Amino acid sequence: MTVSEHEAASRPNEPVIRLLLIEDDESIALEVAEELTSRGYLVTHVENGLLGLEAAQSGRYDLMIVDRMLPELDGLSVIEILRRQKIMLPVLVLSALSAVDDRVNGLKAGGDDYLTKPFAMEELAARLEALLRRPTDSRETVLRVGPLEMDLIERKVFRNGREIELLPREFRLLEYMMRRPGTVLTRTMLLEDVWNYRFVPQTNLVDVHIGKLRRKIDVAGEPPLIHSIRGAGFSLRVSD
Repeated sequence: MTVSEHEAASRPNEPVIRLLLIEDDESIALEVAEELTSRGYLVTHVENGLLGLEAAQSGRYDLMIVDRMLPELDGLSVIEILRRQKIMLPVLVLSALSAVDDRVNGLKAGGDDYLTKPFAMEELAARLEALLRRPTDSRETVLRVGPLEMDLIERKVFRNGREIELLPREFRLLEYMMRRPGTVLTRTMLLEDVWNYRFVPQTNLVDVHIGKLRRKIDVAGEPPLIHSIRGAGFSLRVSD
């Protein structure tokens, strides 16, 4: 069977999110589909690229998960065709290829995120939630806030031409802030959207990471970009 649909668990008063999974490895597809179905998603599984392309063109799905290596039509070709047709369905690419060039090629083809195999289901779910929370017009590959520049493909950050080395979590935190410049971001928002905590614990995790990020971004002699808002949270903005 080449197409199967997994019914989502019932969630009263919540719209069902429809996911398209294009994966030819039956065991991986089954594991992913069962996990995501248990989280309330409606998952349609397709086993080859041509059927996947046809399904994605239908406009029925909120997000697509696609393997790079597929029969009939490879995953990157599926994405490139969709982007040429101006179909901006969010895409998470799965691949056993983990080299930087492979990830860059996946993002340049039009993928929104890239996850290498083997992967933990918790990480897969977290990345899906992050993609679904992104603004629909977030296809830019370079973000800029004042002197700060983030290259989403090369995964590099610069301030006034000075490269800033960030750990993966710091990069995700800064990306989240740069997509919302001038917005007051509460600790709860950051824990839910960056750390994927469904139930917010009593923790200073956000403050610790903001502190580390501030020490890298706001060096001595440069106007601060990361601001603490007393009793509210944090904001990334250029001072007047």
